Amino acid sequence: MSAEKTRFNVLFLCTGNSARSIMGEACMNAMHGDKFQAYSAGSHPMGRVNPHAIDILQHAKIPTEKLRSKSWDEFAEAGAPHMHFVFTVCDNAAGEVCPVWPGQPMSAHWPFEDPAAFVGSEDATRKKFLEVFLQIRRRIDLFANLPFDRLDRMSLKRELDDLGKARG
Repeated sequence: MSAEKTRFNVLFLCTGNSARSIMGEACMNAMHGDKFQAYSAGSHPMGRVNPHAIDILQHAKIPTEKLRSKSWDEFAEAGAPHMHFVFTVCDNAAGEVCPVWPGQPMSAHWPFEDPAAFVGSEDATRKKFLEVFLQIRRRIDLFANLPFDRLDRMSLKRELDDLGKARG
């Protein structure tokens, strides 16, 4: 894949599109928006963004105004942006039958623990969201710094899969 002058579209998928995929979209756009345009969606969107995800993003000085929970169907419709990369960030979405994405985007499964499912005190919940946010941000940084101009499609796919196996 030639990275020269190319801005890649990235789609982060999760079941509810309320926390992990939203954080992926926001992080990618804020930190690497010069090379990537990120989106997020869910197979069964919650219809709202988790307030803890918004809080963590705002504390990291990442814009949240345009974030919304939406269906992945939006990105399978005619006129939707062409995706170069599709990342599932939860186990449920990875096992579901996804829409057919035009152009055969590169895909990988990057599992993260669901902070929205965490049960604990308010302080412990904030800490869980921060932990997952930092993991997502780290994985995005590693991805964004891959040598796209020197990797063929198979090598890039292997790198994406390896990133998904990385912990912490």
